[in-house]
Amino acid sequence: MSAIPVIAIHGGAGTLSRATISAEQQAAYRTALAEILALAQGALAAGATALDVVTEAVRQLEECPLFNAGRGAVYTADARHELDACVMRGSDLAAGAVAGVRTLRNPVLAARALLEEGGAVMLIGDGAERFARQQGLETVTPDWFGTPARLAQLRAVQSGDGMALDHDGAAATVSPLDERNKFGTVGAVALDVHGHLAAATSTGGMTNKRPGRVGDSPLIGAGCYANDRTVAVSCTGAGEAFMRGLAAHDVSALMEYAGLPLAEAARRVVMDKLPPLGGRGGLIAVDAQGGVVLPFNTEGMYRGWARVGQPVQVAIYADEADA
Repeated sequence: MSAIPVIAIHGGAGTLSRATISAEQQAAYRTALAEILALAQGALAAGATALDVVTEAVRQLEECPLFNAGRGAVYTADARHELDACVMRGSDLAAGAVAGVRTLRNPVLAARALLEEGGAVMLIGDGAERFARQQGLETVTPDWFGTPARLAQLRAVQSGDGMALDHDGAAATVSPLDERNKFGTVGAVALDVHGHLAAATSTGGMTNKRPGRVGDSPLIGAGCYANDRTVAVSCTGAGEAFMRGLAAHDVSALMEYAGLPLAEAARRVVMDKLPPLGGRGGLIAVDAQGGVVLPFNTEGMYRGWARVGQPVQVAIYADEADA
């Protein structure tokens, strides 16, 4: 009997801050996650591939200004936007990634196009944008990505203690997660009816980051990984630590080589291996049997999951039950 198709998504992890969020603002995050999950669930039920489903889920997250990817991305130190994305297909380990792009409306679509081309795995900057235009992908003016809230975060950091690990920003936040201690990335992982896995990750990076800085999100094995033999993983957190620990691939390696079940492999990476490296954040993962885990070592993580034929589930805080 084949596993039930399932998708999980995330929109960042960080410090719990219930006191700074109204019921209406909190509901907006939950609604956005739930709507994207419901559409993905329907696509999986109709037989869509995991790769198509995670690509589209991340594209929708890029379109939502509540999250740090695409529209609503954070600013670099020179008040610009530099976006990164990666997609990976578990059936053959095909992947595509772009980094440091500034005019691509949906970086995840450029990463997907690169995967489909089957040549280079990663392109950066102008080369990535030139490739995307050749593929007919939509471009926008750089100011399309910005929002007043993100610019306020940048100004707050630059007038305060300097750069922090990620969305180190305004004291007056409109997020359930404290923007001063929030790691902003979006991602999706899925298992389809055909038994295939896929993962996608996208980010605007970190507020006030050094121009040219690339984190874990577009790096295969660090912030994104999928292998039909084991697991699909998308990470969110302190990018440099996830890079040094090859966090996404490490989950797969612990399953494949050490024989650990998904939950223990993910727990060991997030709770034991990343913290000594300064790795605050979390990940979402779906294994080849349809198991889902969403561990994080911060106080909260935007997250949700949906199995075909079952209710959509969303959560933000650590005291909310997971799959």
